[in-house]
Amino acid sequence: MPDPPKTILICSCEDTMRLDTAAVKRGCRNSEIAKFRQLCRAELDHFRNAAKAAGPLIVGCTQEAPLFGDEAKGRSGKTEFVNLRETAGWSAEGSLAGPKMAALLAVASEPAPAYPFVALKSDGVILIYGRDEVAVEAGQLLADHLDVTVMIAKPAQIMPPATTSFPIVQGTIRNAKGHLGAFELAVDGYAAPRPSSRDALVFEAPRKGLTSRCDIVLDLSGGTPLFPAHDLRDGYLRADPRDPAAMLRAVLKARDLVGNFDKPKYVNFTAEICVHSRSRLTGCHRCLDLCPTGAITPDGDHVKINAEVCAGCGQCAAACPTGAATYALPPADALLHKLRAMLLTYREAGGSNVIVLFHDSQHGTPLIDALARYGDGLPANVLPLAINEVTQIGLEAVVASFAYGATGIRFLLRTKPLHDVAGLSQTIAMADAVVAGLGFSGRRVSTIETDDPDVLGEVLRAIELAPAVEGPATFKTVGKRRDLLRFALHELHRVAPAPTDVIALPEGAPLGTISVNVDGCTLCLSCASVCPTGALRDDPERPVLKFVEDACVQCGLCASTCPEKVITLKPQIDFRAARAAARIIKEEEPALCIRCNKPFGVKSTIEKIAAKLEGRHWMYPTGDKRLHVVRMCADCRVIAMSEQQFDPFKEVPARPPPRTTDDYLRQREDKD
Repeated sequence: MPDPPKTILICSCEDTMRLDTAAVKRGCRNSEIAKFRQLCRAELDHFRNAAKAAGPLIVGCTQEAPLFGDEAKGRSGKTEFVNLRETAGWSAEGSLAGPKMAALLAVASEPAPAYPFVALKSDGVILIYGRDEVAVEAGQLLADHLDVTVMIAKPAQIMPPATTSFPIVQGTIRNAKGHLGAFELAVDGYAAPRPSSRDALVFEAPRKGLTSRCDIVLDLSGGTPLFPAHDLRDGYLRADPRDPAAMLRAVLKARDLVGNFDKPKYVNFTAEICVHSRSRLTGCHRCLDLCPTGAITPDGDHVKINAEVCAGCGQCAAACPTGAATYALPPADALLHKLRAMLLTYREAGGSNVIVLFHDSQHGTPLIDALARYGDGLPANVLPLAINEVTQIGLEAVVASFAYGATGIRFLLRTKPLHDVAGLSQTIAMADAVVAGLGFSGRRVSTIETDDPDVLGEVLRAIELAPAVEGPATFKTVGKRRDLLRFALHELHRVAPAPTDVIALPEGAPLGTISVNVDGCTLCLSCASVCPTGALRDDPERPVLKFVEDACVQCGLCASTCPEKVITLKPQIDFRAARAAARIIKEEEPALCIRCNKPFGVKSTIEKIAAKLEGRHWMYPTGDKRLHVVRMCADCRVIAMSEQQFDPFKEVPARPPPRTTDDYLRQREDKD
């Protein structure tokens, strides 16, 4: 039985924007589209009737989503709301925004996969860390709501309270770890006040090395934050003690941090395919370098991600070469499905020269709304796509966007980001190398770093780029990030204006080959034994080292393990690698046992060992038949040594017995 068609309701919001219904119908095929003027008021009955029908329902309005949600309670079909007004209709180019509206409606039709949660529990135990009376004042505001302790670092004159309703202690926090509901603070200089304090608190003798545990930390010290990327640490609140309004806002936030909370588990991790380390040698450390909150730590051969601390920036997942770390809001394949629906629909509806604008909801959405309300709005060819974090975008999403027909990509960032965006910078550097190598001219991928909506509009209107591809790809695939990246690269190479087979990439890229100094390679094959992806391979029948470029993730374990240090990484994309057979790096004649003729090593290596030993070691005089054992396999070597009654310690002077304390005492007595 076929699925019921989608119903799409769009409204001109009292004729404040033009609706190009024809363009929407061209893009959103197999959908029933109805146009209104005041759907949320005079024409609300039309919404009620549409809500009674089966099948998905999409409404082109988010302002009145609560009203529509109440009216649609109990309906079995899915209901989605899309902001067509601020993102498309309210614009100086609103009359041309029909294809954009169709594209935004198509994105809403894509299913949103469910994601797991992490449970956090707070009992309301708060530590207020300050330097003066401001911390005590904050404690008084919270004393009726939370279990308060105030800790003063290097206290000034603190007036003793008339009634001790909460503890006021002295101490300096040396370091801190944890999250909402489970903070652990290392405290030095801890001291409790004397109850006899008169005009100012007098503290007892300080103690070092104490540990304090609490659910919430309110930092009013005015010093260095206790955590990296402190704005992203759940349960850690910080305010300037000289700003009463900021202190009050922090106090109000702290009052709400009691109870059970569900936090998204932003990153799923598969330890089995992590290539961080092997045999205590470090390979890939991309995620460790990029995590702004310190949520990722080494854990043997792989890493460990603390889901309670993770703030969801997604840089680890975007940089992970194997897909061990994958983002969940949404997964990489679901994001590609959204991009595909948006870009292909935009083209079918008659749009051209499209710019994809990735932005987050906390910063980007208000900026776009302000530009629509007080400025000229977004250009008609700019398609905004709201995601959880801009830094979650990986190379596969950028490459797929160009394959689907995007002319350019822009990432909207704050002027001062809440955390380091080095991972995004690396992604952009790789994307620049790819698109430039395939013949795309101009600055195709870049960031827009602003908090000013007018600046955002000016930058977007100033973009002048030639169309990217003539015939966009239409692929739709599922799977892990690396598989998506391979497929997207293949499709972009197919439709690119000037395809080339090999493109050099910047250092740290997850694709590439290796360079081996074959003259120094001894074919010990330690690199093949440690390679986690099977890119380096041996052969059980003969001494040979093979390489499969398509499987290489540039983790560096081969270079770290190689005893001769003859391996170097070479980041690149070879579009022929997916179809190429394993490449032989070095092959030599096997060494055959002179007794049983069984291969047991590399002939050149065995001969080098024999040459270095003969006449240069007391065990192997020149012409001595004992040297033959070097040219034998392990089994025959034991047999030969047994037949020759070989004694490695023959003619070796006996070692003197070890001297003990008794020997020295006896020697002293003999002298006396």
